[in-house]
Amino acid sequence: MTMITTTTEEREAILGAVREFAETELAPFASELDEKHIFPREALNRAGELGLGGVYVREEFGGTGLSRADTVAIFEELAQGDPAVAAYISIHNMVAWMIDTYGDEAQRSGWLPELTGMTQFGSYCLTEPGAGSDAAAITTSAVRDGDEYVLTGVKQFISGAGEAAVYIVMARTGAAGSGARGISAFLVPADAGDLSFGALEKKMGWHAQPTRQVILDGVRVPASAVLGDEGQGFAIAMSALNGGRLNIAACSLGGAQWALDRAVQYVHERVAFGEPLAEKQSILFQIADMRTELHAARLMVRDGAQAVDEQAPDATMRCAMAKRFATDAGFDVANRALQLHGGYGYLQDYGIEKVVRDLRVHQILEGTNEIMRLIVGREMLRPAGSVSMRSGS
Repeated sequence: MTMITTTTEEREAILGAVREFAETELAPFASELDEKHIFPREALNRAGELGLGGVYVREEFGGTGLSRADTVAIFEELAQGDPAVAAYISIHNMVAWMIDTYGDEAQRSGWLPELTGMTQFGSYCLTEPGAGSDAAAITTSAVRDGDEYVLTGVKQFISGAGEAAVYIVMARTGAAGSGARGISAFLVPADAGDLSFGALEKKMGWHAQPTRQVILDGVRVPASAVLGDEGQGFAIAMSALNGGRLNIAACSLGGAQWALDRAVQYVHERVAFGEPLAEKQSILFQIADMRTELHAARLMVRDGAQAVDEQAPDATMRCAMAKRFATDAGFDVANRALQLHGGYGYLQDYGIEKVVRDLRVHQILEGTNEIMRLIVGREMLRPAGSVSMRSGS
C-alpha cells in the first residue's frame, strides 16, 4: 500500500491540527463523558472531517494515507485529550484499514467513504466468551447456504457495539477443530436481521465508548460479505493487530504524558513540611524516572511503527515488544502521577484517576501483555528464526 511521506513541516501541521482538536473537542468534555457514559458522536464526526477516520487508509475513498510513524504520533496527541475516545478512534481506524486492504472494490466503495468521514462507525469482532487470547479457538460459525452465509455465535467485549454501522466478524467456515485455517472474516451491517446486542458492560474505565456483546442468531449475509478469501480471516485479524497494538500503545503514551504534565505542575504548586514538593530529591527522582520510562516507551513505539512501514520480517515481534512496554509504562506513570497528587489524585476533579482507569485496560486488549511476551519469547527461541531478528541488528 502506498503511503504519503510527510515533510517535517507537513507533519507538524498535521499534529498541530490534531492537538487543537484534542484540546478543544476532547479534553474539556472528558470528565463529563466519563461520568455520564456518553459516546461523543458529534466530536467523532468532526474528527472525521479532519481525516482521522482513515488515517492509514488510501486516499481514493477518503483516507489520509499516512505512515504508521505519523499515525502513532497522531494517536498520542488524541489521547492527551481523552484516552478512551482516542482508543475508540484507533479501533475504528483498524476496521477501515482492514476493508481498504482486504476488501474488493464494491466493499471499499460501499463502506469506506462513510467510515473515513466518521459519519458511520465500525467495530471489530474477534473475541468470544470462551475464546480470548486463544483467538484460533473461536466457535462462532458461518455456514454456507446457497448464495448466503448463516452466522451464529456471540462476540464479547466489542467496542462500539450498538453504535457501529458495520461489524467485521470472525467466524468459522471450516470444520470444528480446523483452527486458524478455518476462520473467515465477514462484513455484517448493523441492520442485518437477527443481529442483536447484550447489555452495556459496567467497566472500570473507557466509559466514553460502549462495550457490549454482539449476538448473531442465524444472521444471514450474502457471499459477497466475505472480506478477503474464505479461510483468510485469522491472517486478516492478526495483520490488523500489529497496527492496533501500536495505536493502543500510543494512546497509553498520550494519557501518561498528560498525567505526568499534571504531576509536574502539582509538585511545583504544593508545599509540604515548609518547602515545595519539587525541591524534595525523592520527588525529583520519581519525575525523572517517569520521564525516562515514557521516552523509552515512545522510542519503542516509533521502532514498531517503522517496522510496519518497512514491512520488516520482525515487525510482529517489534510491535509486540512496543505494545507490552508502552502500555505497562503508561499505566505505571499515570498511577505514580496519581500517587504524587496524594489524596487529590483520588478525586475525580483532577482527572488523574480517570486516566489511570482508562489506561489499565490497554495492558489487556489487542492481545494481553502476557501474550506479547509469548510472541517475543517464541521468536527468540525459534530454531529457524533469523539471527538478526533475535539480536535486534
